[in-house]
Amino acid sequence: MSPATSPAVSSAAIYARVSSARQKEQQTIGSQIAALHAHAEQLGLEVAPQWVFSDDGHSGATLVRPALEKLRDLVAQVPVDVVLVYSPDRLARKYAYQALLIEELAKAGTSVMFVHGPSSDTPEDALLVQFQGMIAEYERAQIIERTRRGKTHRARQGTVNVLSGAPFGYRYVRKNEHADARYEVVAHEAAIVTELFRRYVEDGVAIAELARWLSATGVATRTGKPRWDRSVIWGMLRNPAYAGRACFGKTMRTADQPGLNRTARLAGRATPKSYSVTDRPTQDWLEIPVPALVTEDTWARVQRRLVDNKRFAARHSKVPSLLQGLTACSSCGYAYYRGHTTTTAGNKIYYYRCLGSDNYRYQHGRVCDNKPVRTDYLDNLVWDHVTGLLADPRLIRAEIDRRLDQLRTADPTTAAQRRLEQALAKTTASVNRLIKAYQEELISLDELRERTPELRSRETSLRAQLDALADQLVDRQTYLKLATGLEDFLARLRDNAATAAVPEQQRVLRLLVKDVLIGPERILIRHSIPTASSATTPTIAITDGDADEEPSPGSRLRWRSRVAGLGEPVPALCVRYVDGPGVSGVSVRGLR
Repeated sequence: MSPATSPAVSSAAIYARVSSARQKEQQTIGSQIAALHAHAEQLGLEVAPQWVFSDDGHSGATLVRPALEKLRDLVAQVPVDVVLVYSPDRLARKYAYQALLIEELAKAGTSVMFVHGPSSDTPEDALLVQFQGMIAEYERAQIIERTRRGKTHRARQGTVNVLSGAPFGYRYVRKNEHADARYEVVAHEAAIVTELFRRYVEDGVAIAELARWLSATGVATRTGKPRWDRSVIWGMLRNPAYAGRACFGKTMRTADQPGLNRTARLAGRATPKSYSVTDRPTQDWLEIPVPALVTEDTWARVQRRLVDNKRFAARHSKVPSLLQGLTACSSCGYAYYRGHTTTTAGNKIYYYRCLGSDNYRYQHGRVCDNKPVRTDYLDNLVWDHVTGLLADPRLIRAEIDRRLDQLRTADPTTAAQRRLEQALAKTTASVNRLIKAYQEELISLDELRERTPELRSRETSLRAQLDALADQLVDRQTYLKLATGLEDFLARLRDNAATAAVPEQQRVLRLLVKDVLIGPERILIRHSIPTASSATTPTIAITDGDADEEPSPGSRLRWRSRVAGLGEPVPALCVRYVDGPGVSGVSVRGLR
């Protein structure tokens, strides 16, 4: 899969990969890169320092790898003569992925060279790469299946070896020639576990308070951390090993790629895993007897309280708010959650609060100084702003025209449909030419039978793809029905905006608003409606100083130099709109 070396070949890029965390810790990727550098020097290739790409701890069974993505982008933009890889299985574990990558790089004029692999482009070497890829893929599947079946068999026999570790309160003793692996009770940790379960089930102590208590004791977690997190306590309370039943097979892999939190998505990070882990049904767990630290009755009472906590949790809001799941902090990137307080008069006031501003969530205290925002004021502000944008007929008409034009010209589905139609026309013409050649006795019946099925199969496949694209185009044109009754739609919108219930407003807002970023001085509403300069809403620039023009003294949308408390009269607010593609800005001094 690599070219014979020649004086014309001068530039090269290096790609290395290790899949496991253990290989990453042992720095085996460093030995790969050193071998690739030595191979490049031997061949007289120049490797720029920024052209060395390495994926640490990423599986070769997926193409979603950060360094591989950067390498493919580089080859597509800059001429690269050779890509050096240690072996074919370092490029990808699946042969189909190897062939896809090599073909993609070859189209850009780049060859792939392996240190341990074929050294030329002969058909024999290409066949060797195919066999290496298939063998590597087979070996990986074989190892995974043998490991799974072996562990399952040992778990059914009650062997602790398959667990490979012990939770807090136990010590894992490895297998030796005299005895199998076992759990050994650690006395002082076991006393803490017993007290933890007692406080939770008898004293009714909350999980957050238990985490603070354990952090204050100075006892380290199982991983050696001095600070106990609530999720660790929650996992301990659910672990059946403390009742004498260590379970194997509590989780399983699924083909879904794991999701990322908001901060990771905004930072552009990707997950190295092509799978996600979910819980198995409880009846599928394999129980292994271990020493118990709590009684069966205590364990059952703890599980009942956990179920009740989930049922009556605060997140099951009985009073919904408009911006649930849409608000986030523009300073630290954490989401806003809804809380409430009660005034001296007995009135309950809801507010949005940044997760980063809570001291108890972080070891060294809060990470953000952003203040809470009154829920009712912010909900009304965002709803009025969005309905004001939708009430502008010129804005709606311009958006419909833009999407219609995009659908007709620049839509990728339309372009794909044209390419499929051209391919279908060529395939049909080929079939007709074959039939005509047979009728004129230019080819034999055996040749016709040999060549026709492949063309017919391709023709059927192209027609199926065209039908699927046609369904997509029909679905995408449904929203264009707004163009026929725009005035009626806007009239209904004005009539229903003031009377719509919160769940109905939520459905509208979640279709139009991507998120609402709350900052110390302003709020950014990021939506899918590009505000035009000709909109009826006046454009007022945002300024950070206090010299902004004051609204009238009687206006509710006023801000004052002093931040109002939650129990004080209606606070002040100053609104500033900014036109832009999908972004509106609102200055929010005094919206607290």
